[in-house]
Amino acid sequence: MLLQEQIALVVDKQRETFLTKDVGIQRDILPQVPIIENYATIITGIRRCGKSTLLLQIAGENYAQTLFLNFEDIRLATFETGDFVRLLNEIKQRKSTMLFFDEIQLVDGWEIFVHQLLNDGYKVFVTGSNATLLSTEMATHLTGRQISVELFPFSFSEFLKIRHQEANEASLKQYLQDGGMPEYLKSGQSVILTSLVDDIIIKDISVRHSLKDVESLRQLTLFLCANIANQLSANKLINLFGIKSASTILEYFSYLTDAYLFDFVPQFNYSLKTQARNPKKLYSIDTGICNSLAFKFSENIGHSLENAVYLHLRRHNKSIFYFNESGECDFVVMKNTEIKYLIQVCWHLDDMNLAREKNGLQQAMKFFKHASGTIVTFNQKDCISTEDGVIEIIPAYEFFISL
Repeated sequence: MLLQEQIALVVDKQRETFLTKDVGIQRDILPQVPIIENYATIITGIRRCGKSTLLLQIAGENYAQTLFLNFEDIRLATFETGDFVRLLNEIKQRKSTMLFFDEIQLVDGWEIFVHQLLNDGYKVFVTGSNATLLSTEMATHLTGRQISVELFPFSFSEFLKIRHQEANEASLKQYLQDGGMPEYLKSGQSVILTSLVDDIIIKDISVRHSLKDVESLRQLTLFLCANIANQLSANKLINLFGIKSASTILEYFSYLTDAYLFDFVPQFNYSLKTQARNPKKLYSIDTGICNSLAFKFSENIGHSLENAVYLHLRRHNKSIFYFNESGECDFVVMKNTEIKYLIQVCWHLDDMNLAREKNGLQQAMKFFKHASGTIVTFNQKDCISTEDGVIEIIPAYEFFISL
């Protein structure tokens, strides 16, 4: 339990910090963030990807009417359900109309409190670093009165803005190396990325799920960082890092996904059972994180490019698969049941790989009866006409700012 005075003090101190925060470059997603009356806006994303800064940009000129509260503040460690009454008093006394709550799900009963705020006409924004926890609880208690938004690390276009660079080969290579985590791009200190992963492993996974074997989870995370853009099967990882069952590995995979550290892309199949049984392709939320932990950028630059293409697609699409029948295509992007894009990624096309890359894409075009496909490369540009349709070859630095 907290006293009214204690809550007021924390609100004041956090407000000072919040309003002196650098507003930074405008995030690409800002115009798409919904503000709908009687709906809570839920913003999720990996830790330190800029959620607080986005809130500041949302507040804009209305900062005088905003109240920001981060529940991970150590001074709120004893905050409990009954303290929401005192927090509501603070909101009313300050005549706040726009409310920003970060990691509020740490407190039991938060969903009921948010529901009441919506009934009272407040604009409520909730941010958090765990996708499933927020979405599941909000859906249960808000009965559909929530709009969800995912925030990712900086896109290539945002990277160019913060680095004051043009889209070209040099800036692309730097983006693949550094990734898009805001604090790291400002400081260049790799310890920011390693401490971020430690925070995710401890706070977002081990503590929340009462895991005792933290070291096995850490070793698995490092292994995954070194294997982005590869197909993975839980069965093949049994007995690595002391993990003795596929079910435990799959459980760890789900925790890492919920914390936005990795994504696992399924192979396309009309049968959901077959889809679940096939190996998944692994992608990281940020190439800079993996390069910092795995120390293999020069060896895996092609995989870093493929990972960056995945992230670019994932920002706007949730239904993404890879295709593997008589040929392999890296990305099948769908909306409802319609094919949006068929995309292959290759660092450099030459006599040794052109037929393989083209044929894999062409097989997907034929299978889905889709008349166009794209091969994203480092710096090559061309157009190929085939019996199944047109294949466009495009440099990634153009692809990232055109699609």
